[in-house]
Amino acid sequence: MSDLSLDQLQESKPLRLEKSGKAICVTRIGSEVFAIADTCSHSDASLAEGEVSGFTIECWLHGAQFDLRNGQATTPPATQSVEVFAVRIDGDSVMIDV
Repeated sequence: MSDLSLDQLQESKPLRLEKSGKAICVTRIGSEVFAIADTCSHSDASLAEGEVSGFTIECWLHGAQFDLRNGQATTPPATQSVEVFAVRIDGDSVMIDV
C-alpha cells in the first residue's frame, strides 16, 4: 500500500504527511523522492513550509538549512540533523519506511 503517488508531489515543493505518528516532509527532486522529519531540529517549525533549492530545504522560521539526502544541518542556527526515512518508488506509488 502506497503512502502517496508521484503525481501528488510537485517538483521542489515539500509536502507534509503523517505516518505511524510521525510528521514527515516529503520532497520530489527530479526522479528522486526524499523524506525527512518535518520538524526543524532548531525550533518547532514545519520544514514542509520551507523553500527547497537543489537538495537543500530551508526552514521558514529562522533560516536553518538541511540536506534532503541525509538530514544533516548545513547552516545555523540548527546544529543537529533531522531523521531521514527510506523511500521506495514502485511505478507511481511512493512508500516511506518509518
